Amino acid sequence: MAADRPQPPLTLPPDQMRRLGYQVVDLVVDALAGLRDRPPSRRAGPEELAGLLNEPVPRTGADPGQVLRQAVADVLGPAMRVDHPRFFAYVPIPSNYVGMLADALVSGFGVFAGTWQAASGAAAAELATLRWLRELFGLPETAGGLFVDGGSSANLYGLVAARRAVLDDRLDGAVLYASDQTHSWIGRAAALLGLRPPQVRLLPSDAEFRLPPEAVAAAVAADRAAGRRPFCVVATSGTTSTGSVDPLADLAALCRSEGLWFHVDGAFGAPAVLTDDGRRLLAGIEQADSLALDAHKWLFQPLEAGCVLVRDVALLESVFSSRREFLLDAAAGDREVNFTDRGLQLTRSFRAFKLWLSLKVFGLEAFAAAVQHGLDLAGYADALLRRRPHWEVVAPTRLALVSFRYHDHSRTPEELEAVNRRVADAMLVDELATLSSTVLGGRTALRLCTVNPRTTREDVEAALARVEELAATV
Repeated sequence: MAADRPQPPLTLPPDQMRRLGYQVVDLVVDALAGLRDRPPSRRAGPEELAGLLNEPVPRTGADPGQVLRQAVADVLGPAMRVDHPRFFAYVPIPSNYVGMLADALVSGFGVFAGTWQAASGAAAAELATLRWLRELFGLPETAGGLFVDGGSSANLYGLVAARRAVLDDRLDGAVLYASDQTHSWIGRAAALLGLRPPQVRLLPSDAEFRLPPEAVAAAVAADRAAGRRPFCVVATSGTTSTGSVDPLADLAALCRSEGLWFHVDGAFGAPAVLTDDGRRLLAGIEQADSLALDAHKWLFQPLEAGCVLVRDVALLESVFSSRREFLLDAAAGDREVNFTDRGLQLTRSFRAFKLWLSLKVFGLEAFAAAVQHGLDLAGYADALLRRRPHWEVVAPTRLALVSFRYHDHSRTPEELEAVNRRVADAMLVDELATLSSTVLGGRTALRLCTVNPRTTREDVEAALARVEELAATV
């Protein structure tokens, strides 16, 4: 009889699964509800963690509840809380609870989202989410793509499409162009594509840290005259250092006239199109041949939720589609989509589900309000800094990012650099607020990124007061 059957390996009885599930939910909710009462970052040294976690592989199991408590304390505890309302470093990841539940459901239901045959509902929902994004950014009906792990992969897929469309995969003499403010993903992507460093032109940005179209045009002309093959321009909507947005419309026009692929890295800033100011700032994004974004940044999803959209999705399928014998059973019909034919992964998770579920639960207007909140907070921080005598905003405040530094005319440039460097180092591990730094014009600058909808004006004021206090003590 069923009641007398032994428990299969690696399974738990239903009542214990429920107890553990409730415990996990309680732990997550307590962590979210108590964010303000905890520091935004806690780091543990290797020696401390070795004493806690350096143990032999367990030969027999332990009480699951006890293991969960240890995991929260020793594994999940020593970390940056990138969803903390006073975590302003890098680009925060202020995920939402519904997205977390989506990830739990995907894992619990064991969704394999590689083929239509394996998960037709998941494939249809991913297609719907991609269509929503395509319409949001004004791309044509031919556009499509897939969800990937993050922005680096999404950008790589865009360049893969460019290589196929413009170069027919021949890399001899090929050259792509970007700003010196472009994210570091471009070096890794170029190497994976087979490009050597000299084939990547990182052109000097202008006074507002944007890619100048005239500089691109001059570089393209020089490379053509030298017998090289320009093929792609990478524009950024939301650079990591300053939040600057390249002149997208002008760069798109240049690409059309020169027969170049126009790729937009919108990993950080693309969701600003949800707001009136953002749409004006990102005018021209609808002309992208490929667009990368990170929904786990300014679309408030848990990691991992990168996405790439290609103006002609057939290009991705021409690169990645497989007809191996062991996949014949999964071959899609005329209107079915196998996402494994659009990317590298065959075994892939249902990453689109969290954004689909979040949009269904909250609606697009709530997302737009959250993005606008981040823009407003950055403007508020900018205004506060400009009213303080020893601080300067070193780049125009675009999107939800303020770049600034300590400045005192009575000090030498070397002294000012030392102050800013020491303040930056201290703020990265501060228990009140976490900020990160960058280098602009050879000088250290602090960055304050305000994409978290939980962040308040009081949080911004407290962070800037702490920065000022540290600068005074240095």
